[in-house]
Amino acid sequence: MSVEVRRKRLTEALREASFLTYEDASRLLDVHPMTIRRDMLVLESDGTARRVRGGVVFVGAEDFRQRQGKNLLSKRRIAQKLLPLARDCSSIAMDASTTIFQLAEVLRDVERLSVVTNGLAAFDELKGRPGIKALLSGGESEEQNVSLVGSIAVNAIQGFAYDACFVSAMSLDVHSGSSESTVGEMEIKRAMAGSSRMVVLAVDSTKIGAKAMVRALPLSSIDIVVTELDPNDPRLDELRAQVSVL
Repeated sequence: MSVEVRRKRLTEALREASFLTYEDASRLLDVHPMTIRRDMLVLESDGTARRVRGGVVFVGAEDFRQRQGKNLLSKRRIAQKLLPLARDCSSIAMDASTTIFQLAEVLRDVERLSVVTNGLAAFDELKGRPGIKALLSGGESEEQNVSLVGSIAVNAIQGFAYDACFVSAMSLDVHSGSSESTVGEMEIKRAMAGSSRMVVLAVDSTKIGAKAMVRALPLSSIDIVVTELDPNDPRLDELRAQVSVL
């Protein structure tokens, strides 16, 4: 069986099951577990899968609209926490995540705010809104995330200075920081963080403790972590020891 055929079958099995352990996938394809682990790393780098404790979950079939509905109540709670932070700024950057899109939906009643984003959905939501000047980064289209990535997007984002950037992540680990499933997403997050006076990372609690393939932002570069949880929730104790939690 060729590598291409094996990974195609692995993707199909993962899509059908939603979750696979390395051992199950190894038995299914009759290959060594280390071979499966290497294949899973490739699928994760492609944005098809995400590593979790005990195995991997399938994410490749979910487009922006499907992901928008997941943990929606948590995302809306996060957006309400982010709102006063954004209103205190005159210039911000926003990524293309479904979590930050919730902020775009409620970001109103501002007098003068410039917003740069690589998210097509966020840009469409914000353009023409009173008090907001929405700017789209440009770049290569990434249809799954309704976003723009690549060198053009990165260079455009780095061409501005922001009071704050609002970004999410595929996962957040207390030791390795935030991580993404693709290099393109990592580059966008780093560009926004590097051009901002304040870096705000917004993630729902299901992403805490998980790890994706591509490291993006170390905790030392993040000023505030915002979740749907009460800031004093015990699940945030390790994070709270290293970064401000809201």
